[in-house]
This record gives sequence, structure tokens and C-alpha cells, in this order.
Amino acid sequence: METISLFVKSVFVDNMIFAYFLGMCSFLAVSKNVKTSAGLGIAVIFVLGITLPINYLLNKYILTPGALIWLSPSLADIDLSFLSFIIFIAVIASFTQLVEMIVEKFSPSLYSSLGIFLPLIAVNCAILGASLFMQEKAFATLGEATVYGLGSGFGWFIAIVSIAAIREKITYSNVPKALQGLGITFIISGLMAIAFMSFMGIKF
Repeated sequence: METISLFVKSVFVDNMIFAYFLGMCSFLAVSKNVKTSAGLGIAVIFVLGITLPINYLLNKYILTPGALIWLSPSLADIDLSFLSFIIFIAVIASFTQLVEMIVEKFSPSLYSSLGIFLPLIAVNCAILGASLFMQEKAFATLGEATVYGLGSGFGWFIAIVSIAAIREKITYSNVPKALQGLGITFIISGLMAIAFMSFMGIKF
């Protein structure tokens, strides 16, 4: 039950886009059609689902103060937490490269549609943000960290696919000229963020 609660909370309450506005550059630039948005969203789920558990293990057994005691009691005073950013980004970049190679191999059209935004997953603040939140939340088990990573990725997927579907529909609407393009997208994103805030009242 706690696992389900953590997943639902990371999808709706702690949504990376609507609660923290992380990953907005890709969110706004790629969300022009549903197919491309879904492809990027799946890539984000994959990267988060793999990198967050790895970063959790690295954080627990290498980076936190005293984590190296499992190697030797003499290393108990070593604190490598200052390397967190570098290590986390290195792991994320490695798996982003793997995703890029897979997409290019099996879906060249999607690879072409995503363009520069696929490799930019490596520096997507939502991906790094999830690892830093994991560090802050101090999850007790690897399972919790994995569920949080998958939930955060799925929440980002829902956000970008939803806004893409709306943007496809409003192309046929009479949007005032001054608000066409990113203007109306910002307004809709803000309204969706307010809507997602309603989930904060639910007890998980």
C-alpha cells in the first residue's frame, strides 16, 4: 500500500512539471504533437526508472558521510557527498546516450522528430531533480527509490502528452494573435498546474 501511495504521490502531487516546473524547456519545445511527446515521455520514464535506483545505491554506499565503512572501518570518516552532482550527471548521461542509440536504431522518424531534445535528457533538470529529491527524501529501500523514479517519469509523461493533445486541438481554435504559440501554452500549463494542486488534498 505504501508503494502505491508513493507512486501516485510522485505522479500527481509531486509532479515534476506542475509542482516543481522542472524540465520545462523540453516540455514546451517538444509538446507540439502527441506522438513525439509520447516518445520523449517514454524515454524520460526509462532514464528515470534506471538511473534513480543506480544513483540511490551510489549515494547510500559511496557518497553519504560514512558510507564507505562497508569497505573498511578506517574509511568511516570519509564524506564524498560533494561528488553527488558529478556522479549523478555521469550516470544520467550514460543512460541517455543508450536511449538515444536505441531510438535512432529502432525509430529513426521519432529520433528525427525529437532532434536535439533527446540527448538533452542528460541535462534535463527533471531527471537530475528526481535524484536530488531522492537524496533529500532519504528513502529507506531501493524499491522505494525505484517506485519514486518511475512515478516521477510517468508524471512527466502525463504532463507532456496532455499538453501536446491540448496544443493539437487549439490549433483549430480562435486564439488571440498575441497569445498564439507559447503564450497560450504557458496559460494552459498554469491552469493544469492549478488542477494538479487539487490532488494535494487527498490523503495517501
